[in-house]
Amino acid sequence: MDPRLLEILVCPICKGPLLHRKDARELVCRADRLGYPVKDGIPVMLEEEARKLPPEEEIA
Repeated sequence: MDPRLLEILVCPICKGPLLHRKDARELVCRADRLGYPVKDGIPVMLEEEARKLPPEEEIA
């Protein structure tokens, strides 16, 4: 993913910063505990496509 794109992307719900998890191919919002998928290098920033992170999953 383009680092410049990562600098401007924010969570569509809370407008907070996102963490890029390259290994899981997702962008994570710590505040909302949601993981947005990155498909073919393109982030899918739709709430209905986001994965809810379980409480036991660490966000590093």
